[in-house]
Amino acid sequence: MAGAMLAVEHAIARMLGEVQPLAECVEIPLTDALDAVLAQSVVSQINVPGYDNAAMDGYALRAAEVQPDKPLTVVGAALAGHAFSDTVPVGGCVRITTGAVLPPGLDTVVMQEQVTVTQHNGQQQILCKLQPDTGEHVRRAGEDIGLGAQVFAAGHKLRPVDIGLLASLGIASVKVWRKLKVAVFSSGDELVPPGQPLPAGHIYDSNRYVIAAMLKRLGVEVIDLGLLPDDPDAIEQAFLQAMQQADVLITSAGVSVGDADYTRLILQKLGQINFWQVAIKPGKPFAFGKLNNCWFFGLPGNPVAAVVTLEQLVQPVLRKLTGEASTDHGIKLTAECIVPLKKQAGRADYQRGWYWQDEHGLKVKTLGAQSSGMLSSVANANCYIVLERDAVSVPAGEKVTILPFSNLVC
Repeated sequence: MAGAMLAVEHAIARMLGEVQPLAECVEIPLTDALDAVLAQSVVSQINVPGYDNAAMDGYALRAAEVQPDKPLTVVGAALAGHAFSDTVPVGGCVRITTGAVLPPGLDTVVMQEQVTVTQHNGQQQILCKLQPDTGEHVRRAGEDIGLGAQVFAAGHKLRPVDIGLLASLGIASVKVWRKLKVAVFSSGDELVPPGQPLPAGHIYDSNRYVIAAMLKRLGVEVIDLGLLPDDPDAIEQAFLQAMQQADVLITSAGVSVGDADYTRLILQKLGQINFWQVAIKPGKPFAFGKLNNCWFFGLPGNPVAAVVTLEQLVQPVLRKLTGEASTDHGIKLTAECIVPLKKQAGRADYQRGWYWQDEHGLKVKTLGAQSSGMLSSVANANCYIVLERDAVSVPAGEKVTILPFSNLVC
């Protein structure tokens, strides 16, 4: 039920305490696994590299046989994909290329720039210019990843480089948690879809588009339920559709206390509601609840407030639902604010700003008006200036906390 405003950190902790990750595991090809979350740990079944090999183009030899003014005879060549498997006699060496298997009995590679090549009785010989250390320029088997080593733990979200690493282990498919299905709709008689004529007194629907785009960056499956009028029957049908098709429903507008704010009333009718006022600016009107097995997040109608609450409040909860082991996001930094900031105590304020680094350290400034209806204040920014709940106005020159935008926004 409604009550005193919750602090941001308490709201997040409360939601995280209620949700549990999806329990449905699927096996998918590695080529489709980008941004998927591992449902089980990955253990290497091979050594990487699988054999001792050359880290440089040069000559493979025994370091103990290198002596000043004593040439070594080149008895063959080892190329990547074409190993030299014969026995190398005492005083012999092998021409070798990067990645080629180190021939049996040899322990060191000398770079080609560090030898002088000569001919003697029709045979090629080398004379080392420097005394090498044993094992120099050799990559040992298992040096990168050893047989039986855990490569990734369950709950790890796969990045592009992780896909390459799994491929290097010969892994063609992985077991992951299935994609979270998130339904989205906007509501409001004043809203018009982009591409349509704009009647007087109306605005274009931007929230549904920015919310869907942010969700796609999270790697979830978005179900677009469209733009709905301020009609309780239409909104109730969208709720029922989401309950059947989605794991999560996210709406914008309709969760405050206006006469036409039907979303909150229908949530109370169909599901369990924990309607909160969160001590965050922008974004105080925010709802969290459940519709049978479908979680619900009601975002504010103002576009900036919708962006801020989705990123700051909803993102960690969705990441837990997708099975990610960590729900932390963003790194907070300290910067000198070169402009004064207006702030009243009572709500944590996420002002939009631009930060950069000069010879004296990190600097930040706000970018004009901070109205929660102006998406340009986010589009032209690269960070939030985070002023804590009890903070008041800040003079120019003070140190402030900044939170660089995540890839959900930029």
